Amino acid sequence: MPATDPATSARMRAQRRRDTAPELALRRELHRRGARYYVDRAPMKGVRRRADLVFPRRKVAVYVDGCFWHSCPQHATFPKNNAQWWAEKLAGNVTRDRDTDAALTDAGWTVVRIWEHENPVVAADRVQAALRR
Repeated sequence: MPATDPATSARMRAQRRRDTAPELALRRELHRRGARYYVDRAPMKGVRRRADLVFPRRKVAVYVDGCFWHSCPQHATFPKNNAQWWAEKLAGNVTRDRDTDAALTDAGWTVVRIWEHENPVVAADRVQAALRR
């Protein structure tokens, strides 16, 4: 069964996977502070999931998570059409996120998760704190 009607499917397909406004704001702030990083890169071999920002020497991976797609505790919404399909899809995203966090942490990486609604200055502070560890 498809996720939704064709118009909704087209709208969802048009969502950007990288270079979203929250991600660009965080990148600008970190760059302004002198941080240099890789964009949209797998943090380590064997992990197909790509991080939004990667600091390989410091072993820090940063993910800027969308409130809808990653079920933000403050702003998550759940579609009413095909509710069961969407519930499973979004729960699967969260499960995958936790699995990614665990795999990277086990390999000695620090994972920083930023919600799209977070202030980029505060988010950059969190990233820099992780880089100092």
